[in-house]
Amino acid sequence: MKFRALVLLFSLLSFAGQLKAQGEGDEKPMKFNGMEFKSADSLFYINFRFRMQNRVGYYSNAPKELGVSEWDARVRRLRLRGDGYILGKQLGYSFQLSFSRGDQDIDNTGISNIVRDAVIFYNFSDRFYIAFGQNKLPGNRQRVNSSGQLQFAERSIVNSALTIDRDFGIKAYYNNFIGNAVYHIKGAISTGEGRSVNTTDKGLAYTGRVEFLPFGNFKNGGDYSEGDLEREEKPKLSIAGGYSFNKATTNTGGQLGEDLFSPVDMGTLMLDAIFKYQGWAFSVEHMNRQVDNPLTFNDDDELSYAFEGSGTNYQGSYVFRNNVETAFRYSNLKPSQDIAIYRNRREVLELGLSKYLRGHKVKAQLNINYNVDDNNFSFSNQDNNWGAIFQIELGI
Repeated sequence: MKFRALVLLFSLLSFAGQLKAQGEGDEKPMKFNGMEFKSADSLFYINFRFRMQNRVGYYSNAPKELGVSEWDARVRRLRLRGDGYILGKQLGYSFQLSFSRGDQDIDNTGISNIVRDAVIFYNFSDRFYIAFGQNKLPGNRQRVNSSGQLQFAERSIVNSALTIDRDFGIKAYYNNFIGNAVYHIKGAISTGEGRSVNTTDKGLAYTGRVEFLPFGNFKNGGDYSEGDLEREEKPKLSIAGGYSFNKATTNTGGQLGEDLFSPVDMGTLMLDAIFKYQGWAFSVEHMNRQVDNPLTFNDDDELSYAFEGSGTNYQGSYVFRNNVETAFRYSNLKPSQDIAIYRNRREVLELGLSKYLRGHKVKAQLNINYNVDDNNFSFSNQDNNWGAIFQIELGI
């Protein structure tokens, strides 16, 4: 038995060394070369991949006081993912498990949410498929981007505050052509309560999104991968818009966040675009959220509020021939008047330097950011601070 196990392990490692780096999309059944197993009758297939992100982070006390306010040394992400089909390629599935504390949302929920994705797909054709289960909603582009496809170590503050994230429900996806142009239509009806809940309330979430690619598809799904690692030979552009209405949600961020004291209705508008050409990449994302009554109180007059407001994120980058990338990001997040007394406006200026050893699958990233509070960029503002993150990603 020990000898057979060693042979199997050696075979898997040898096969993994031959893998090709490909793009990843979390809201659809993946097609990539990983560690794969197929039954003799070809009715069952599974493809495994894993990835980890190890990092060290630093935050200063103030702009002029570079003493350490906080260290961040940890395994940011450790995930196992499987994709495949059963009884033929029409019936597909995907699951993803997370094993690091930051991935399990323990601080908000008090429990370990190991299951990130558990979804069944039925493919009517190459252009139309549906999904049933828990996975990412068709929301803002940066959120649907896998964290393994990012050019910065973390998503923007706009995404953190306003994204709609994962949910359990039924989703439908359709794509087609108009001449050389491509369009995608996506929709979902979901519980509105996020992942790994025990019971559901009467309120549901309704999400829709449309994407238009006037110059055709990006190489290897590059519209959902940051940075132009493929070095597009012709200009490629994707513009998109979507809206999600979450009826009677009980979380501060809809599908995310801590509990509210009473349910609220929440609407989120999402607009984004990405452009790539010959190593250059530019993206912009704007989000706006409205809540019928964001302030909720309990019988002891304690407050829990839903985040209401808007934000915009801009990113630009260039990948050199040696697969070194320089990137810049500017993000601003502005709370609404109803919660402005509890949350200040925030802005982040960030520089990124990445070395891609095997595309996004194996990379080293260094980010330096300047965090601005209440629209005051002065180094004399004691509420501003510097931050830096060094992260290595390894996966297949």
